[in-house]
Parts: sequence; structure tokens; C-alpha cells
Amino acid sequence: MHAGDDTLRSQSLALIGVLWSAPKRTNLALLVVSIIAVICITVAGQLRLNSWYKDFYNAVEARSIDAFTWQLLVFAIIVVILLVLNVAQMWLNQMIKLRTRECLTRDLVYQWLTPKRDFMLAGAGPISRNPDQRIHEDAHHLSELTADLSIGLTQAFLLLISFIGVLWIVSSGVLFTFQGHTFAIPGYMVWCALAYATMGSLLSWAVGRPLVSLNVERYQRESNLRFELVRANENIDGISLYRGEADENRRLNGEIDHLLAIIRRIVGAITRLTWVTAGYGWLAIVIPILAAAPGYFEGRLSFGDLMMVAGAFNQVQGSLRWFVDNFGNLADWRATLRRVVGFRQVLLKLGQSGAGGSHIAVKETDVANLVLDNVMVTTPDGGARLDPRTVEIAPGDHVQILGRAGVGKSCLFRAIAGLWPWGKGSIYVPDGARLAFLPQRPYVAPGTLRSALCYPHEAPPGGDAALTAALKRVGLEHLVSSLDKDARWDKDLEPEVQQRLSFARLLLAKPDFIFLDAAFDVLEEEHRENIASIFDMELVHAAVINFARHRTPDGNFRRIVRLVPTSTGNEADASTGRAGPPKPAEHDDVDTPAPAG
Repeated sequence: MHAGDDTLRSQSLALIGVLWSAPKRTNLALLVVSIIAVICITVAGQLRLNSWYKDFYNAVEARSIDAFTWQLLVFAIIVVILLVLNVAQMWLNQMIKLRTRECLTRDLVYQWLTPKRDFMLAGAGPISRNPDQRIHEDAHHLSELTADLSIGLTQAFLLLISFIGVLWIVSSGVLFTFQGHTFAIPGYMVWCALAYATMGSLLSWAVGRPLVSLNVERYQRESNLRFELVRANENIDGISLYRGEADENRRLNGEIDHLLAIIRRIVGAITRLTWVTAGYGWLAIVIPILAAAPGYFEGRLSFGDLMMVAGAFNQVQGSLRWFVDNFGNLADWRATLRRVVGFRQVLLKLGQSGAGGSHIAVKETDVANLVLDNVMVTTPDGGARLDPRTVEIAPGDHVQILGRAGVGKSCLFRAIAGLWPWGKGSIYVPDGARLAFLPQRPYVAPGTLRSALCYPHEAPPGGDAALTAALKRVGLEHLVSSLDKDARWDKDLEPEVQQRLSFARLLLAKPDFIFLDAAFDVLEEEHRENIASIFDMELVHAAVINFARHRTPDGNFRRIVRLVPTSTGNEADASTGRAGPPKPAEHDDVDTPAPAG
């Protein structure tokens, strides 16, 4: 992250930029303009209410029943109008939150699921943990706080501008006597309000400042706990089989302890801040009366004038104390903004991972063959290169890339898919060629089985007949009746069945180049030969490249290429001073998702 990227100004501008570039920015803008109009009318109503105080309390002081009754009628009219405006403001407030969340969440989802970014995020460090929470919870919280604080600040500013004039005018009625001379201080009540609000704001800032960093840490702890809970739930079978409940209990309680510790610190900080904010609020009841008392006791201010001065003072200092009242929310907003914008900035920079240094270049070419030219992959533990250094694969070729465990086969597999830029050399892909990648762990999308078979494309030209034929070809004819069933297939089907579904998907997609990352290893022996025959029959014109540790015994892959370790695996990064590849959560010879079809 560039210097200054984590400043409040830059992050606020980034948030505004997201909202401004959103497709529904016009709707959001109309809502903002509408609520500003409603706030302006509300301020005018409150000005009228403030002047009503003078007439009402003067009627009370004069003991005039007619004037008293009339002022009650005026009050009822003012209150009804203000009530309608308050309801309208609340509705607009909620709609602004809705539109803000929609714009922000859709943008984060788009940035996250931009091709390659979702995979590369896994190696981006702690910020890559729980992107779902940043997109869901943090974006929601940021939208709520942004709307509330922005609307509150706008209303406080307009009230300040409106009532400061009233307070300045009535300040002329507050007279002081010194050594026989009577004089008025221009804007006396205004200066009193400014001094009181400034004192409270500075004291709130000094006491509440630690809340920003504490809230950042709290959200990280919340994220870690949620991650551990989801992990435990997803692996509950293994935990139960190994009788590991006690160990998982200790692990989860450790995360809970970390979270509770930071929450206790936040509670302490909020308690200290409450001493300031609550004390400030209680003193505000008598401060305006005390400040205006000289004018009242000198006889220049009536009882009604005194009440109007007090009301105007409270409006002014109430606007000025907005910072005091909202410091906790501001700290929370600042922490949430940092998490959301920081996450988005990381996503935007992931596409630049290969810029400025040596990297594996994936290029399109007008020749029919796939060429791996002097490709060397840099892995977290070293590096590997192909032997021979240049490999050319024509349509219909069956090639097996062999290498020991951990050498970097999965990294090379990802590099061809454009997901692993670390290393050097060039990969030339025929222009317009259709590539399919089958990882060790198959991915079956949720939804109907029909959509999972076609994922991520539409239904094939042959319709249901093609889907049925593909399922029967891979020995899954019993699933034909479930084409329209909506389910979590990744949970309902065994991994071996899911992998056969992936091969059925190949039959429908008819790719030109097929890359298998130990995809045969999960298949049962009785199905392996049947699946392999697909490449000699229906997909005979496709090139098949299989990444594995050992030769396949059936002889389907007659051409062998070796992936061998090299002691200079990090030379590209060392020569440029650029950091090497991140340590992914899962790499070579471990189940890792990759695009298929």
C-alpha cells in the first residue's frame, strides 16, 4: 500500500469514488438531495419553534389565558409539521443506508471475483482471511455508520449556521456592569457556546482516541473467531473421528479469550469517554442559563427571552458537541472504513503482482500449439524448471509432466491458468483456444445439477440429451433423474463422484487443451480406465496434459516431461529486489481449487 493510502482523507475519497461510480448512483444522489431538503425545512421549523418559546413563556409570565391557548395551537401546528419531516427523514435515512450498502457490497464482490484476484488473495497475508466478513458484515456496518454520521453532521452544521445568528442577535441583551459602566460583549452567547463545545470536543478526543485502534483489533479478533468456527464446522467429521473435540474446544476458547480481552479494553475506553460525554450533557442544562443570567437579572431580558436564549444556546452547542456525542461512532466508522477500503485496495493491486519484475508471461499466439518456453516457477520453498526447457504441445497430444511431491507441479498448473505469476519464462497459448483445468479437488457449484454440469456456461446445444449422455459416459446414470434437483452437491456427493462430474463437464465443453492436476488420483480403479478412454474417443482432438508424481500404468500418456527442482528458483526475485511468492494456504500436491471448464 502506498504511503498515504491509509489516511482518513484517501480512504474517504476511495469510499466516495466507489459510490460515485456505482450503477445506481443516480438513485443514491436523489435520496441525498431529498434528505438535505428535508433537513433544511426541519431547521426552519426548529427556528420557528425556538421563537415560539419567547411568545409562550411571555404568555405564561403575563398570565394571559387567550395568549396561552393561542400559543398551544401554534405549537401543535409546528409539531405536526416537524413530525412529518422527522418520519420523512427517517425513511430517507434508511433508504440511503440500503443504497449505500448495495453499491458498496456489489463493488466489493465484483473486485473480489475479478478473474485471478480471488485466488491470488489467498497469498496476500492476514487481510485475505475471511473476505466474506469484510464484504458482508464490514460493508453493512460501514454503510450504516456512514449514513448516520453524514446525515447527523449535515443536520448539526445547518442548525449551527441557523441558530448562531439568532444567538448573536440576542447576545446584545446580556449586559455586564463594571465600575459603573454597563456594556455588552458582541456575540457573547456565541463565544460561550463555542468555548464550551471546544472544551468538550478536545477532552473527548484526548480520552476516546484509543478507541480507533481498539476497534480495528476487535474486528480482526471477531473475524478470527468466525474463521475458526467455520473451519471447525466444515471439518466436524474429522474432528469427531480423531476425538479432537477437546483440542478444538481449547483452540476456540483461546480465540474467545483474545476477543473478550480486546472487548474489555474497549469497555474501559468507552466508560472513560462516558464520563466526559455524560458530564458534558448534564452541565449543558444549566450553562446557558448561567451565561444569560446577567441579562435577565439586569431586566433587559424577559423570561421568554431567557428561554429563547437558552434554546438557541442548546441548539448551537448541541451542533458543536456533535463530535463529543459521536466520538465512539466516529472511532468505529474509522476502523471499519480502514478494513473495507484496505481490503479493496489489496484487491485492486493484486492484478499488478507481476509488474516491475521478472514473472511468467502468458501470451496468446496465432500458432496451433501450446508452448512452454524456458518456464521456471518460483515456489515458496524454492523453484523448478521443465526438462526439456522448451515444451511444445500440439492438439491431440497426451503429455505427462512428472515431478516429486512439493516440487511445484501445482504452481506450474496454476501458472498456465494465469494464476501464478511468480517465476520467469513465457507460456504461449493458441489464440481462441478453449482451455479446461481439473484440479485435485473438484469444484461443483451449488444449485441444480444441470447448472453444475454446465458451470460456468449455459446449457449445451444438445440440451438434456447431451447432459444425460455425459452422465452415462462417466458412469453416473443414476444422477440423470436429479438434473433439476437443487442441492449442495459438494456436500452430498463423494469426492470421487464429484471428480467424475468434472470429466462429464469436459465432454460438454469440448475444450482444445485439458490440464489435469492429479485429477485421476481420486478415481476408483474401476472407473479410471473408462474415464481415460474419453481422451481417445470423444476428446481425441484435445491435448491432454497430466501433472502427476508417477507414470500412469495404462500408457495413455506416452510423452513424458520432467519438472525438476532448481537451486536458483528465486533468482528472478533476487535480481529485481522484488518479494518472492507468498506462502499459500495450500500448494503443490494438496487439494486446491482452480478453474474448470
